[in-house]
Amino acid sequence: MIHFVGAGSGAPDLITVRGAKLLKEADVIIYAGSLVNPQLLDYKREGCRVYNSARMTLEEVLDVMMDAEKKGLVTVRLHTGDPCLYGAIREQMDVLDEKSISYDYTPGVSAFCGAASALNLEYTLPDVSQSVIITRMEGRTPVPEKESIQSFAAHHATMVIFLSTGMLEELSRRLIEGGYTADTPAAIVYKATWPDEKAYLCTVGTLAETAEKNNITKTALMIVGDIVTHSHYDRSRLYDPGFSTEFRQGTDQP
Repeated sequence: MIHFVGAGSGAPDLITVRGAKLLKEADVIIYAGSLVNPQLLDYKREGCRVYNSARMTLEEVLDVMMDAEKKGLVTVRLHTGDPCLYGAIREQMDVLDEKSISYDYTPGVSAFCGAASALNLEYTLPDVSQSVIITRMEGRTPVPEKESIQSFAAHHATMVIFLSTGMLEELSRRLIEGGYTADTPAAIVYKATWPDEKAYLCTVGTLAETAEKNNITKTALMIVGDIVTHSHYDRSRLYDPGFSTEFRQGTDQP
């Protein structure tokens, strides 16, 4: 059996209870060593074989999985955050499907959740933003043309931008071209929930300047939108005494 497990955003105690249990039971762990906190390997049992996929190709990862399956071993494929975001899990699962090898998937806490906790943010504030766009700049790996930063910026929704720390001048230019103003609130969160986490408030126009000033060159994500400053928003109707729900009669009802 192969278990895909989300490691969480960084702090070792933010892995799920299920994920920690699977790590303790694993005979083989293949972990994304460039991003996963190595302290999570403290969960492993004695005799567990550990592989760092940062040094491996897809084919090499799959070879380790196949070898473990032949020997009747339990494998945990440990990905950073929640592997449904930029985790490259589908290409692994497709091969396992072709070979009729069983697997399952345990979600984890994504870095975009960890970044919100670093700044005590709510991404969806009434009358400010009710949508979150998670995306990235194209680098050596392209993105579909219809998903350009400019096209997403036109919505003025909350944006969380992964994998783009080295392209912040271009990111600012595209955000402004798409419709944000240079003084739109923004933030940079470095290594969310790790012990060396850093979080900086800035604007769309000062993203690159803020990163350079604080020596942030990688392992960060950017948050863009008025929710960053959360200075003006409407109260939630859910807890308004005048609003009726299935569970409570509001004072505005006869």
